[in-house]
Amino acid sequence: MPAKAPKTARHLEVERKFDVIESTVSPSFEGIAAVARVDKPPVQELDAVYFDTPNQDLARNRITLRRRTGGPDAGWHLKLPAGPDSRTEIHAPIDASDEADTVPQDLLDVVLAIVRDRPVVPVARITTRREIQVLYDSQDVALAEFCNDHVTAWSGAGSDDSESGPAEQQWREWELEVRQAQGDTSDAASHELLNRLSNRLLDAGAAPAGHGSKLARALGSAPQRGAAPAPADPIHRAVAQHVEEMLVWDRAVRGDVYDSVHQLRVVTRKLRSLLKDSQESFGLADGAWVLDELRELAGVLGVARDAEVLAERYEHALTRMDPALVRGPVWERLVNGAKRRYQMGWRRSLIAMRSKRYFRLLDALDALVTEPPVPALGQQSTPVTIDAAYRKVRKAAKAAQTADPAEADDADEALHRIRKRAKRLRYTAAATGDNQVAQEAKAIQALLGDHQDSVVSREHLLGQAQAAHLAGEDTFTYGLLYQHESQTAETSAEQLDSALRKLNKAVRRSRR
Repeated sequence: MPAKAPKTARHLEVERKFDVIESTVSPSFEGIAAVARVDKPPVQELDAVYFDTPNQDLARNRITLRRRTGGPDAGWHLKLPAGPDSRTEIHAPIDASDEADTVPQDLLDVVLAIVRDRPVVPVARITTRREIQVLYDSQDVALAEFCNDHVTAWSGAGSDDSESGPAEQQWREWELEVRQAQGDTSDAASHELLNRLSNRLLDAGAAPAGHGSKLARALGSAPQRGAAPAPADPIHRAVAQHVEEMLVWDRAVRGDVYDSVHQLRVVTRKLRSLLKDSQESFGLADGAWVLDELRELAGVLGVARDAEVLAERYEHALTRMDPALVRGPVWERLVNGAKRRYQMGWRRSLIAMRSKRYFRLLDALDALVTEPPVPALGQQSTPVTIDAAYRKVRKAAKAAQTADPAEADDADEALHRIRKRAKRLRYTAAATGDNQVAQEAKAIQALLGDHQDSVVSREHLLGQAQAAHLAGEDTFTYGLLYQHESQTAETSAEQLDSALRKLNKAVRRSRR
Protein backbone atom coordinates (compact mmCIF):
# COMPACT_ATOMS: atom_id res chain seq x y z
CA MET A 1 0.00 0.00 0.00
CA PRO A 2 1.57 3.35 -0.99
CA ALA A 3 2.56 5.73 1.77
CA LYS A 4 0.34 8.76 2.31
CA ALA A 5 1.61 11.96 0.81
CA PRO A 6 2.81 14.40 3.48
CA LYS A 7 0.47 17.16 4.48
CA THR A 8 1.70 20.63 3.63
CA ALA A 9 1.32 23.97 5.39
CA ARG A 10 1.65 27.44 3.89
CA HIS A 11 2.57 30.81 5.29
CA LEU A 12 3.71 34.16 3.96
CA GLU A 13 7.31 35.04 4.76
CA VAL A 14 8.14 38.77 4.83
CA GLU A 15 11.88 39.26 5.17
CA ARG A 16 15.00 41.02 3.98
CA LYS A 17 18.59 39.85 3.76
CA PHE A 18 21.74 41.84 4.43
CA ASP A 19 25.42 41.36 3.66
CA VAL A 20 27.85 41.92 6.53
CA ILE A 21 31.54 41.29 7.08
CA GLU A 22 32.81 39.03 9.85
CA SER A 23 33.70 41.89 12.19
CA THR A 24 30.30 43.67 11.99
CA VAL A 25 28.67 43.95 15.43
CA SER A 26 25.03 42.84 15.67
CA PRO A 27 22.58 45.74 15.99
CA SER A 28 20.69 46.90 19.04
CA PHE A 29 16.91 47.25 18.91
CA GLU A 30 16.60 49.39 22.02
CA GLY A 31 14.62 52.59 21.68
CA ILE A 32 12.16 51.24 19.11
CA ALA A 33 8.71 51.98 20.56
CA ALA A 34 7.07 48.83 19.24
CA VAL A 35 9.69 46.54 20.81
CA ALA A 36 9.17 45.81 24.51
CA ARG A 37 11.72 43.03 24.93
CA VAL A 38 14.19 40.88 23.00
CA ASP A 39 14.63 37.15 23.56
CA LYS A 40 17.66 35.11 22.48
CA PRO A 41 16.83 31.43 21.88
CA PRO A 42 19.61 28.82 21.73
CA VAL A 43 21.89 28.85 18.71
CA GLN A 44 20.61 26.65 15.86
CA GLU A 45 22.69 24.38 13.64
CA LEU A 46 20.92 23.99 10.30
CA ASP A 47 21.82 21.65 7.45
CA ALA A 48 19.99 21.94 4.14
CA VAL A 49 20.24 20.22 0.77
CA TYR A 50 18.77 22.23 -2.11
CA PHE A 51 17.11 20.66 -5.13
CA ASP A 52 16.62 21.83 -8.71
CA THR A 53 16.71 20.57 -12.27
CA PRO A 54 20.13 20.24 -13.92
CA ASN A 55 19.43 23.51 -15.78
CA GLN A 56 18.34 25.28 -12.56
CA ASP A 57 14.81 25.95 -13.77
CA LEU A 58 13.59 26.68 -10.23
CA ALA A 59 16.42 29.14 -9.60
CA ARG A 60 15.59 30.95 -12.84
CA ASN A 61 12.10 31.48 -11.48
CA ARG A 62 13.39 32.63 -8.04
CA ILE A 63 12.08 29.46 -6.39
CA THR A 64 13.97 27.40 -3.80
CA LEU A 65 13.31 23.82 -2.74
CA ARG A 66 15.23 22.28 0.16
CA ARG A 67 15.31 19.52 2.73
CA ARG A 68 16.54 20.93 6.02
CA THR A 69 17.38 19.31 9.33
CA GLY A 70 17.93 21.16 12.60
CA GLY A 71 15.87 23.99 14.03
CA PRO A 72 12.16 24.04 14.94
CA ASP A 73 10.93 23.95 11.32
CA ALA A 74 13.00 21.05 10.03
CA GLY A 75 11.47 19.50 6.93
CA TRP A 76 10.94 20.19 3.26
CA HIS A 77 10.56 23.86 2.30
CA LEU A 78 9.36 25.22 -1.04
CA LYS A 79 9.63 29.02 -1.33
CA LEU A 80 7.82 30.94 -4.08
CA PRO A 81 8.11 34.68 -4.88
CA ALA A 82 5.14 36.69 -3.61
CA GLY A 83 6.36 40.29 -3.77
CA PRO A 84 9.47 42.46 -3.30
CA ASP A 85 10.05 41.35 0.33
CA SER A 86 7.68 38.40 0.46
CA ARG A 87 7.72 34.71 -0.34
CA THR A 88 5.13 32.01 0.10
CA GLU A 89 6.66 29.09 1.98
CA ILE A 90 5.14 25.62 1.71
CA HIS A 91 6.33 23.21 4.37
CA ALA A 92 6.14 19.42 4.41
CA PRO A 93 7.45 17.19 7.21
CA ILE A 94 10.29 14.74 6.67
CA ASP A 95 9.01 11.19 6.34
CA ALA A 96 11.53 8.80 7.88
CA SER A 97 10.52 6.10 5.40
CA ASP A 98 11.36 8.23 2.34
CA GLU A 99 14.71 8.54 0.62
CA ALA A 100 16.54 11.76 1.51
CA ASP A 101 16.83 12.79 -2.13
CA THR A 102 13.21 12.06 -3.08
CA VAL A 103 11.16 15.25 -3.18
CA PRO A 104 7.60 14.85 -1.77
CA GLN A 105 5.10 14.71 -4.62
CA ASP A 106 2.90 17.34 -2.91
CA LEU A 107 5.69 19.90 -3.26
CA LEU A 108 6.82 18.79 -6.69
CA ASP A 109 3.29 19.12 -8.03
CA VAL A 110 3.21 22.83 -7.09
CA VAL A 111 6.10 23.58 -9.48
CA LEU A 112 5.35 20.92 -12.08
CA ALA A 113 4.85 23.50 -14.82
CA ILE A 114 8.45 24.63 -14.23
CA VAL A 115 10.30 21.35 -13.68
CA ARG A 116 7.96 19.36 -15.99
CA ASP A 117 9.36 15.86 -16.58
CA ARG A 118 12.97 16.83 -15.94
CA PRO A 119 14.81 15.22 -12.99
CA VAL A 120 14.97 17.18 -9.73
CA VAL A 121 18.30 16.51 -8.03
CA PRO A 122 20.50 17.94 -5.26
CA VAL A 123 22.38 21.02 -6.50
CA ALA A 124 23.84 22.46 -3.29
CA ARG A 125 24.30 21.88 0.41
CA ILE A 126 24.27 24.75 2.88
CA THR A 127 24.94 24.62 6.63
CA THR A 128 24.12 27.57 8.85
CA ARG A 129 25.04 28.45 12.42
CA ARG A 130 22.15 30.75 13.35
CA GLU A 131 22.05 33.19 16.26
CA ILE A 132 18.54 34.54 16.77
CA GLN A 133 16.91 37.51 18.45
CA VAL A 134 13.11 37.50 18.70
CA LEU A 135 11.47 40.91 19.18
CA TYR A 136 8.25 41.09 21.24
CA ASP A 137 5.72 43.86 21.78
CA SER A 138 4.15 44.93 25.09
CA GLN A 139 1.52 42.19 24.76
CA ASP A 140 4.31 39.61 24.49
CA VAL A 141 3.47 38.94 20.84
CA ALA A 142 6.44 38.18 18.59
CA LEU A 143 6.92 41.00 16.09
CA ALA A 144 10.04 40.03 14.21
CA GLU A 145 13.04 37.75 14.14
CA PHE A 146 16.63 38.82 13.54
CA CYS A 147 19.05 36.10 12.44
CA ASN A 148 22.84 36.36 12.46
CA ASP A 149 23.88 33.56 10.09
CA HIS A 150 27.34 32.05 9.60
CA VAL A 151 27.04 30.13 6.35
CA THR A 152 29.05 27.37 4.69
CA ALA A 153 27.93 26.28 1.24
CA TRP A 154 28.91 23.71 -1.36
CA SER A 155 27.59 23.99 -4.91
CA GLY A 156 26.76 20.73 -6.65
CA ALA A 157 25.35 17.69 -4.82
CA GLY A 158 26.08 17.99 -1.13
CA SER A 159 26.93 14.33 -0.86
CA ASP A 160 29.70 14.49 -3.47
CA ASP A 161 32.08 11.61 -2.87
CA SER A 162 34.82 12.70 -5.25
CA GLU A 163 38.31 13.17 -3.87
CA SER A 164 38.31 16.95 -4.09
CA GLY A 165 34.61 17.47 -3.41
CA PRO A 166 32.56 20.51 -4.46
CA ALA A 167 33.90 24.03 -3.98
CA GLU A 168 33.27 25.47 -0.50
CA GLN A 169 32.15 29.02 0.24
CA GLN A 170 31.77 30.76 3.58
CA TRP A 171 30.12 34.04 4.46
CA ARG A 172 28.10 35.84 7.07
CA GLU A 173 24.70 37.42 6.50
CA TRP A 174 21.74 38.81 8.42
CA GLU A 175 18.08 38.02 7.93
CA LEU A 176 15.23 40.13 9.25
CA GLU A 177 11.75 38.60 9.15
CA VAL A 178 8.56 40.32 10.25
CA ARG A 179 6.13 37.91 11.85
CA GLN A 180 2.45 38.30 11.05
CA ALA A 181 -0.14 37.44 13.65
CA GLN A 182 -2.72 34.89 12.53
CA GLY A 183 -5.40 36.66 10.53
CA ASP A 184 -3.33 39.84 10.24
CA THR A 185 -3.60 41.29 6.75
CA SER A 186 -1.95 44.66 7.44
CA ASP A 187 0.78 44.65 4.80
CA ALA A 188 1.42 48.35 5.33
CA ALA A 189 2.05 47.88 9.06
CA SER A 190 4.35 44.91 8.43
CA HIS A 191 6.43 46.79 5.89
CA GLU A 192 6.59 49.90 8.07
CA LEU A 193 8.03 47.81 10.90
CA LEU A 194 10.36 46.05 8.43
CA ASN A 195 11.65 49.43 7.24
CA ARG A 196 12.27 50.71 10.78
CA LEU A 197 14.12 47.58 11.82
CA SER A 198 16.09 47.53 8.56
CA ASN A 199 17.40 51.01 9.29
CA ARG A 200 18.96 49.67 12.51
CA LEU A 201 20.78 47.00 10.51
CA LEU A 202 22.00 49.51 7.95
CA ASP A 203 23.18 51.82 10.73
CA ALA A 204 25.15 48.90 12.18
CA GLY A 205 27.10 48.55 8.92
CA ALA A 206 25.05 46.06 6.92
CA ALA A 207 24.27 46.44 3.23
CA PRO A 208 21.27 45.12 1.30
CA ALA A 209 22.09 41.61 0.14
CA GLY A 210 23.36 41.22 -3.37
CA HIS A 211 21.50 37.93 -3.72
CA GLY A 212 17.91 36.85 -3.21
CA SER A 213 18.70 33.71 -1.23
CA LYS A 214 21.57 31.67 0.18
CA LEU A 215 21.16 29.27 -2.72
CA ALA A 216 21.53 32.06 -5.28
CA ARG A 217 24.83 33.06 -3.70
CA ALA A 218 26.01 29.46 -3.48
CA LEU A 219 25.27 28.83 -7.14
CA GLY A 220 26.80 32.12 -8.26
CA SER A 221 25.17 34.02 -11.09
CA ALA A 222 22.30 31.61 -11.61
CA PRO A 223 20.13 32.91 -14.45
CA GLN A 224 16.75 34.24 -13.45
CA ARG A 225 13.66 34.27 -15.59
CA GLY A 226 13.08 37.75 -16.95
CA ALA A 227 16.74 38.75 -16.59
CA ALA A 228 17.16 38.87 -20.40
CA PRO A 229 16.34 42.15 -22.14
CA ALA A 230 12.66 42.51 -22.94
CA PRO A 231 11.78 42.11 -26.63
CA ALA A 232 11.48 45.41 -28.45
CA ASP A 233 8.34 44.37 -30.30
CA PRO A 234 5.21 44.92 -28.17
CA ILE A 235 3.54 41.69 -29.33
CA HIS A 236 6.60 39.66 -28.38
CA ARG A 237 6.72 41.44 -25.02
CA ALA A 238 3.06 40.62 -24.42
CA VAL A 239 3.59 36.96 -25.31
CA ALA A 240 6.55 36.74 -22.93
CA GLN A 241 4.46 38.30 -20.16
CA HIS A 242 1.57 35.90 -20.76
CA VAL A 243 3.90 32.90 -20.64
CA GLU A 244 5.04 34.12 -17.21
CA GLU A 245 1.43 34.55 -16.13
CA MET A 246 0.61 31.05 -17.37
CA LEU A 247 3.13 29.53 -14.94
CA VAL A 248 1.72 31.56 -12.04
CA TRP A 249 -1.89 30.57 -12.75
CA ASP A 250 -0.81 26.98 -13.30
CA ARG A 251 0.30 26.84 -9.64
CA ALA A 252 -2.97 28.43 -8.57
CA VAL A 253 -5.03 25.85 -10.48
CA ARG A 254 -3.09 23.01 -8.87
CA GLY A 255 -3.96 24.55 -5.49
CA ASP A 256 -7.63 24.93 -6.53
CA VAL A 257 -7.52 28.67 -5.88
CA TYR A 258 -10.79 30.46 -6.60
CA ASP A 259 -11.10 31.73 -10.20
CA SER A 260 -7.70 30.26 -11.14
CA VAL A 261 -9.10 27.96 -13.84
CA HIS A 262 -10.73 30.99 -15.44
CA GLN A 263 -7.53 33.04 -15.30
CA LEU A 264 -5.38 30.24 -16.75
CA ARG A 265 -7.91 29.83 -19.55
CA VAL A 266 -7.87 33.58 -20.23
CA VAL A 267 -4.06 33.61 -20.46
CA THR A 268 -4.13 30.56 -22.75
CA ARG A 269 -6.58 32.30 -25.08
CA LYS A 270 -4.58 35.53 -25.04
CA LEU A 271 -1.49 33.62 -26.10
CA ARG A 272 -3.31 31.81 -28.88
CA SER A 273 -4.87 35.02 -30.16
CA LEU A 274 -1.59 36.95 -30.28
CA LEU A 275 0.36 34.06 -31.78
CA LYS A 276 -2.32 33.37 -34.39
CA ASP A 277 -2.32 37.01 -35.49
CA SER A 278 1.51 37.11 -35.60
CA GLN A 279 2.39 33.66 -36.90
CA GLU A 280 5.05 34.85 -39.33
CA SER A 281 6.94 36.91 -36.76
CA PHE A 282 7.07 33.88 -34.45
CA GLY A 283 8.02 31.47 -37.20
CA LEU A 284 4.76 29.55 -36.94
CA ALA A 285 3.30 27.94 -40.02
CA ASP A 286 -0.42 27.83 -40.71
CA GLY A 287 -2.06 25.32 -38.41
CA ALA A 288 0.97 25.24 -36.08
CA TRP A 289 0.55 22.57 -33.43
CA VAL A 290 1.23 25.15 -30.68
CA LEU A 291 -1.97 26.95 -31.65
CA ASP A 292 -3.87 23.67 -31.73
CA GLU A 293 -2.56 22.70 -28.31
CA LEU A 294 -3.49 26.07 -26.80
CA ARG A 295 -7.01 25.67 -28.21
CA GLU A 296 -7.28 22.14 -26.79
CA LEU A 297 -6.03 23.27 -23.39
CA ALA A 298 -8.57 26.11 -23.29
CA GLY A 299 -11.26 23.56 -24.13
CA VAL A 300 -10.24 21.27 -21.27
CA LEU A 301 -10.18 24.18 -18.82
CA GLY A 302 -13.53 25.34 -20.16
CA VAL A 303 -15.34 22.34 -18.69
CA ALA A 304 -14.51 23.44 -15.14
CA ARG A 305 -14.88 27.13 -15.95
CA ASP A 306 -18.37 26.77 -17.47
CA ALA A 307 -19.54 24.78 -14.44
CA GLU A 308 -18.07 27.43 -12.12
CA VAL A 309 -19.94 30.19 -13.98
CA LEU A 310 -23.25 28.32 -13.80
CA ALA A 311 -22.85 27.55 -10.08
CA GLU A 312 -22.21 31.21 -9.27
CA ARG A 313 -24.98 32.39 -11.61
CA TYR A 314 -27.66 30.14 -10.12
CA GLU A 315 -26.50 30.69 -6.56
CA HIS A 316 -26.77 34.44 -7.03
CA ALA A 317 -30.19 34.23 -8.71
CA LEU A 318 -31.72 31.82 -6.20
CA THR A 319 -30.39 33.80 -3.22
CA ARG A 320 -32.10 36.95 -4.48
CA MET A 321 -35.36 35.19 -5.32
CA ASP A 322 -38.34 35.14 -2.95
CA PRO A 323 -38.01 31.81 -1.06
CA ALA A 324 -41.67 31.08 -1.83
CA LEU A 325 -40.77 30.95 -5.53
CA VAL A 326 -37.98 28.41 -5.07
CA ARG A 327 -39.84 25.13 -5.40
CA GLY A 328 -38.42 21.64 -5.28
CA PRO A 329 -34.73 20.60 -5.07
CA VAL A 330 -33.68 23.36 -7.45
CA TRP A 331 -30.62 24.32 -5.42
CA GLU A 332 -29.35 20.74 -5.41
CA ARG A 333 -29.80 20.33 -9.15
CA LEU A 334 -28.50 23.69 -10.29
CA VAL A 335 -25.96 24.90 -7.70
CA ASN A 336 -24.62 21.73 -6.09
CA GLY A 337 -24.78 19.89 -9.40
CA ALA A 338 -22.69 22.58 -11.11
CA LYS A 339 -20.17 22.52 -8.25
CA ARG A 340 -19.78 18.77 -8.67
CA ARG A 341 -19.22 19.24 -12.39
CA TYR A 342 -16.62 21.88 -11.58
CA GLN A 343 -14.72 19.40 -9.40
CA MET A 344 -14.81 16.80 -12.17
CA GLY A 345 -13.65 19.38 -14.69
CA TRP A 346 -10.89 20.56 -12.36
CA ARG A 347 -9.60 17.02 -11.89
CA ARG A 348 -9.70 16.53 -15.65
CA SER A 349 -7.67 19.74 -16.04
CA LEU A 350 -5.05 18.44 -13.59
CA ILE A 351 -4.70 15.22 -15.56
CA ALA A 352 -4.02 17.25 -18.70
CA MET A 353 -1.59 19.52 -16.82
CA ARG A 354 0.45 16.52 -15.64
CA SER A 355 0.89 15.09 -19.12
CA LYS A 356 3.96 15.13 -21.35
CA ARG A 357 1.78 16.79 -23.97
CA TYR A 358 1.29 19.79 -21.67
CA PHE A 359 5.00 19.90 -20.79
CA ARG A 360 5.96 19.97 -24.49
CA LEU A 361 3.54 22.88 -25.02
CA LEU A 362 5.26 24.80 -22.21
CA ASP A 363 8.65 23.96 -23.73
CA ALA A 364 7.50 25.32 -27.07
CA LEU A 365 6.19 28.54 -25.51
CA ASP A 366 9.49 29.01 -23.67
CA ALA A 367 11.33 28.60 -26.96
CA LEU A 368 9.14 31.21 -28.64
CA VAL A 369 10.03 33.69 -25.89
CA THR A 370 13.74 32.92 -25.45
CA GLU A 371 14.66 31.97 -29.02
CA PRO A 372 12.89 34.37 -31.39
CA PRO A 373 13.05 33.06 -34.97
CA VAL A 374 15.30 34.69 -37.54
CA PRO A 375 13.27 35.57 -40.65
CA ALA A 376 14.45 34.03 -43.87
CA LEU A 377 16.26 36.26 -46.33
CA GLY A 378 13.77 38.56 -47.98
CA GLN A 379 10.92 37.45 -45.69
CA GLN A 380 8.95 40.18 -43.95
CA SER A 381 6.32 39.60 -41.35
CA THR A 382 3.09 41.56 -41.41
CA PRO A 383 2.76 43.47 -38.14
CA VAL A 384 -0.42 43.09 -36.15
CA THR A 385 -2.45 46.30 -36.19
CA ILE A 386 -5.51 47.53 -34.36
CA ASP A 387 -7.12 48.44 -37.69
CA ALA A 388 -6.84 44.88 -38.97
CA ALA A 389 -8.37 43.45 -35.81
CA TYR A 390 -11.10 46.10 -35.79
CA ARG A 391 -12.11 45.33 -39.39
CA LYS A 392 -12.91 41.79 -38.27
CA VAL A 393 -15.15 43.16 -35.50
CA ARG A 394 -17.02 45.37 -37.99
CA LYS A 395 -17.41 42.48 -40.40
CA ALA A 396 -18.89 40.30 -37.66
CA ALA A 397 -21.20 43.14 -36.56
CA LYS A 398 -22.52 43.60 -40.12
CA ALA A 399 -23.13 39.88 -40.41
CA ALA A 400 -25.09 39.95 -37.15
CA GLN A 401 -27.35 42.67 -38.55
CA THR A 402 -28.37 40.42 -41.41
CA ALA A 403 -29.00 37.36 -39.21
CA ASP A 404 -32.62 36.22 -39.12
CA PRO A 405 -34.04 37.13 -35.67
CA ALA A 406 -36.46 34.24 -36.02
CA GLU A 407 -33.52 31.82 -36.09
CA ALA A 408 -32.40 32.16 -32.49
CA ASP A 409 -29.37 29.89 -32.86
CA ASP A 410 -28.06 31.85 -35.85
CA ALA A 411 -28.58 35.18 -34.11
CA ASP A 412 -26.86 33.96 -30.93
CA GLU A 413 -23.93 32.57 -32.91
CA ALA A 414 -23.56 35.89 -34.78
CA LEU A 415 -23.33 37.80 -31.49
CA HIS A 416 -20.89 35.26 -30.12
CA ARG A 417 -18.70 35.81 -33.18
CA ILE A 418 -18.61 39.55 -32.46
CA ARG A 419 -17.51 38.77 -28.91
CA LYS A 420 -14.63 36.59 -30.09
CA ARG A 421 -13.46 39.23 -32.57
CA ALA A 422 -13.72 41.96 -29.91
CA LYS A 423 -11.68 39.83 -27.55
CA ARG A 424 -8.90 39.47 -30.09
CA LEU A 425 -8.99 43.21 -30.73
CA ARG A 426 -8.73 43.80 -26.99
CA TYR A 427 -5.64 41.59 -26.70
CA THR A 428 -3.99 43.29 -29.67
CA ALA A 429 -4.76 46.79 -28.36
CA ALA A 430 -3.51 45.91 -24.87
CA ALA A 431 -0.29 44.46 -26.30
CA THR A 432 0.37 47.56 -28.43
CA GLY A 433 -0.42 49.95 -25.58
CA ASP A 434 -3.73 51.43 -26.76
CA ASN A 435 -5.63 51.25 -23.48
CA GLN A 436 -8.71 53.14 -24.71
CA VAL A 437 -9.39 50.72 -27.56
CA ALA A 438 -8.66 47.80 -25.24
CA GLN A 439 -11.13 49.17 -22.70
CA GLU A 440 -13.95 49.61 -25.23
CA ALA A 441 -13.28 46.17 -26.74
CA LYS A 442 -13.35 44.69 -23.26
CA ALA A 443 -16.73 46.34 -22.64
CA ILE A 444 -18.16 44.61 -25.73
CA GLN A 445 -16.56 41.34 -24.69
CA ALA A 446 -18.14 41.59 -21.23
CA LEU A 447 -21.53 42.62 -22.63
CA LEU A 448 -21.68 39.74 -25.07
CA GLY A 449 -20.11 37.45 -22.50
CA ASP A 450 -23.24 37.96 -20.40
CA HIS A 451 -25.28 37.19 -23.50
CA GLN A 452 -23.37 33.98 -24.21
CA ASP A 453 -23.57 32.89 -20.57
CA SER A 454 -27.34 33.35 -20.76
CA VAL A 455 -27.43 31.19 -23.91
CA VAL A 456 -25.52 28.40 -22.17
CA SER A 457 -27.61 28.79 -19.02
CA ARG A 458 -30.93 28.58 -20.87
CA GLU A 459 -29.86 25.41 -22.63
CA HIS A 460 -28.80 23.95 -19.28
CA LEU A 461 -32.05 25.01 -17.63
CA LEU A 462 -34.10 23.25 -20.29
CA GLY A 463 -32.22 20.03 -19.67
CA GLN A 464 -32.52 20.27 -15.90
CA ALA A 465 -36.20 21.18 -16.10
CA GLN A 466 -36.82 18.11 -18.24
CA ALA A 467 -34.97 15.91 -15.74
CA ALA A 468 -36.96 17.46 -12.88
CA HIS A 469 -40.24 16.90 -14.73
CA LEU A 470 -39.45 13.24 -15.32
CA ALA A 471 -38.64 12.91 -11.60
CA GLY A 472 -42.04 14.37 -10.71
CA GLU A 473 -40.59 17.62 -9.33
CA ASP A 474 -42.05 21.12 -9.54
CA THR A 475 -40.51 22.93 -12.53
CA PHE A 476 -41.94 26.40 -11.80
CA THR A 477 -38.62 27.88 -10.66
CA TYR A 478 -36.81 26.72 -13.78
CA GLY A 479 -39.29 28.74 -15.85
CA LEU A 480 -38.64 31.86 -13.79
CA LEU A 481 -34.87 31.46 -14.18
CA TYR A 482 -35.24 30.85 -17.92
CA GLN A 483 -37.26 34.06 -18.30
CA HIS A 484 -34.65 35.99 -16.31
CA GLU A 485 -31.90 34.68 -18.61
CA SER A 486 -33.90 35.67 -21.68
CA GLN A 487 -34.23 39.21 -20.35
CA THR A 488 -30.50 39.35 -19.68
CA ALA A 489 -29.77 38.32 -23.26
CA GLU A 490 -32.19 40.91 -24.67
CA THR A 491 -30.67 43.69 -22.55
CA SER A 492 -27.14 42.78 -23.70
CA ALA A 493 -28.18 42.77 -27.37
CA GLU A 494 -29.93 46.15 -26.98
CA GLN A 495 -26.76 47.75 -25.53
CA LEU A 496 -24.50 46.42 -28.28
CA ASP A 497 -24.99 49.25 -30.80
CA SER A 498 -23.96 51.86 -28.26
CA ALA A 499 -20.88 49.84 -27.28
CA LEU A 500 -19.88 49.42 -30.93
CA ARG A 501 -20.14 53.18 -31.51
CA LYS A 502 -17.85 53.84 -28.55
CA LEU A 503 -15.36 51.34 -29.91
CA ASN A 504 -15.47 52.99 -33.33
CA LYS A 505 -14.67 56.39 -31.78
CA ALA A 506 -11.78 54.92 -29.82
CA VAL A 507 -10.30 53.32 -32.93
CA ARG A 508 -10.61 56.53 -34.90
CA ARG A 509 -8.86 58.44 -32.12
CA SER A 510 -6.04 55.88 -32.18
CA ARG A 511 -5.36 56.70 -35.83
CA ARG A 512 -4.60 60.36 -35.13
